[in-house]
Amino acid sequence: MPNAILGAKRLLVGRPLPSDRLEHERLDKKTALAVLSSDAISSVAYATEQILIVLAVLGTMALHYLIPISAVIVGLLMLVALSYRQTIFAYPNGGGSYTVAKDNLGVGAGLVAAAALLTDYILTVAVSISSGIAAITSAYPVLAPWTVTLCVAAIALLAVVNLRGVRESGAAFSVPTYIFIGAMLALLGVGVVRLAMGHAPAPTLGPLRVDVVSQAHGAATGGLLTGFALVFLILRAFAEGCVAMTGTEAISNGVTAFRNPASKNAATTLGWMAAILGVFFIGTSYLARHYGIMPSANETVLSQLGRHVFGGGWAYYLLQYSTFAVLVLAANTAFADFPRLSSLLAEDRYMPHQLAARGDRLAFSNGIVALSLVAILLVWMFHGDTSALIPLYAIGVFLCFTLSQAGMVRHWFAARGDGWWWRAGLNGLGALATALVFIVQIATKFVHGAWIVVLIIPLIIWMLVAIHRHYLQFAEEIKYTGQAPLMFMHHTVVVPVSGITKATAGALVYATTISEDVRAATVGVDPASTAALRKQWEEWDIDVPLVVLESPYRSVIRPIVDYVKQLEANGEADLVTVIVPEIVPHHWWEHLLHNKTALYIRTALLFRPKVVVTAVPYLLGHAVRLQDLALREDPVPAPSAPAP
Repeated sequence: MPNAILGAKRLLVGRPLPSDRLEHERLDKKTALAVLSSDAISSVAYATEQILIVLAVLGTMALHYLIPISAVIVGLLMLVALSYRQTIFAYPNGGGSYTVAKDNLGVGAGLVAAAALLTDYILTVAVSISSGIAAITSAYPVLAPWTVTLCVAAIALLAVVNLRGVRESGAAFSVPTYIFIGAMLALLGVGVVRLAMGHAPAPTLGPLRVDVVSQAHGAATGGLLTGFALVFLILRAFAEGCVAMTGTEAISNGVTAFRNPASKNAATTLGWMAAILGVFFIGTSYLARHYGIMPSANETVLSQLGRHVFGGGWAYYLLQYSTFAVLVLAANTAFADFPRLSSLLAEDRYMPHQLAARGDRLAFSNGIVALSLVAILLVWMFHGDTSALIPLYAIGVFLCFTLSQAGMVRHWFAARGDGWWWRAGLNGLGALATALVFIVQIATKFVHGAWIVVLIIPLIIWMLVAIHRHYLQFAEEIKYTGQAPLMFMHHTVVVPVSGITKATAGALVYATTISEDVRAATVGVDPASTAALRKQWEEWDIDVPLVVLESPYRSVIRPIVDYVKQLEANGEADLVTVIVPEIVPHHWWEHLLHNKTALYIRTALLFRPKVVVTAVPYLLGHAVRLQDLALREDPVPAPSAPAP
């Protein structure tokens, strides 16, 4: 079985890489754009649509607000990108929100940023995968009932590819990302040309997707929104459209993933990403406005644009397939950054230490697996519905933006290098703008699901603090100064037996090598079998006493545990070692044919103080065993001395 598991792992993940290959696993700018920017770039597939869904209660009037709202979001994007560009050079080893906030604003602010980031990364996977599958079900409605299954399969595929290592995942994801970029450029270019030539067909509207909260506001005012209600609606549309900015911080978080000079390459890639995202987002909103596209209950806005611009031919399907691919791969940004952030938290003892270890392929394998499982759970809970997940999205992002930029302001005031004042001013402006957006996000989306994030972030902070407290207490309890002398302890060894077998004999041989006080213990369930074992034991005559533990209720584990407790209580032993004979069958399936008494005994005694549990395996099917050599009836004579 171990060989089969190892073979399957090698097939899926690949052969292990030595630690000195870590430098070769770093990314160049073109590959890093695909790995770390796919989340941000792919958001154009749903950002415009989310604005229109909120404004759909206004009917076609919604289109008049679309471009101004999109322009404000693009301006905010550029401001945040410039702010993070400074962070990249100030923190060349990775300037994630957690690091910047912790170093400059204190541990508490760092934990808030970490909790918000962890939440955002999980939602990134769920939203990106759900949206990508929605692109496919828009083209092939017959697949709609299989949405959750397709989402789970996509997450599992991403996890496997990421477990193969950063460079391999980057190579796998580069082609779909650049195909999507090409398809979007073609969509915008052809769409603008057709508009200029007057070839904009009248849209055929199906049933509209209208936001529930917006619909309620519309009903409350008789379908005509004015004054405060209209302002609230526009602000909420702006808040929903800000999902376009998710993933902007990924490059700043992952500076160490770039080839040297890492900071320069990361800053260049960040500029590319911001420019591509800005053009695509404002371009999509422009085309939707002039083609009169409204959100449909059966088809995404981007799919409708593709049908109008390309006419439903091969170019349309290329757009849909590439949209699906890049949205699925957008989750890779989270797969790149969630494990890295988890490793930093683990090194600071705020998350389990296992998350700090790199796997066979130099990736943070445990973090990848953990992210996959939580994202699958989230997709299942929300049935893979992008609209249900979006209200939870982007709130944590803007909280991280704010803490990171506020931390950078403190950093510049402390450093006071060349141009520190304008650098602090830029980061301060970014912090103020993102803080306002965060307040808008909470105020406008709270009743529509944002309350879940507001609840989850404090829970995650509590979990991080609890883990940290455990590690501190753990370190204190195991600390040993080495000043106390080592004291002799009376060591008693107990070997549970059910009969005289080679496995029993092997365990007894091992027991006699570690103590002079060895006792065999059997549980008397059947009187006849117990009497037969007593007789065989006396005939064996190995100078090891057999203790019979009565069990009127036929329990095997409880009498052994009670006997060990009794040894401690009576002062017969300072330390008890329980040696459990364990037979290992030829094949994995043969384990199903044998009971697991040895496992149950080990589990029952695991948390007993001053008790050591050791298993002595007896491997069936092996020609030579240590036990056999020790149990020969005719000892092998010592070699005679050579003749003089």
